[in-house]
Amino acid sequence: MKTEDIRTATRILLGAGLVFAGIGHLTFARKEFQAQVPEIIPIPKDDTVVYSGVAEILLGTAIVVAPMKHRPLIGKIAATFFTAVFPGNVAQYVNQKDAFGLDSNRKRLMRLFFQPALIAWALGSTHQPEESKS
Repeated sequence: MKTEDIRTATRILLGAGLVFAGIGHLTFARKEFQAQVPEIIPIPKDDTVVYSGVAEILLGTAIVVAPMKHRPLIGKIAATFFTAVFPGNVAQYVNQKDAFGLDSNRKRLMRLFFQPALIAWALGSTHQPEESKS
């Protein structure tokens, strides 16, 4: 399998995952996502979950369907999004809130290490090799 095929597959997988998570924000996992909203956020938790869910659906769709020339920018936006929601993961750990099966400090702590992987995934799967830039 060629590198570009792997990049395409991982990009589509990331985009689909974001769309699925966004749908979860709006439906079946709404309460779970509310557990991650830090107390410092000045708007109601449910509103935060809905807005971030819509953002995830739009971002995931863009990752999948954006033309090649726009993919690096979309990847940077996704990486920024993953960075922006990281305080919610930290708040879940610090406040010891159970959600998504993260019912121990150890599990919540382990999850924090996944966020840099998501950032790298967003950047790597949308990176445009020099030879294909035009």
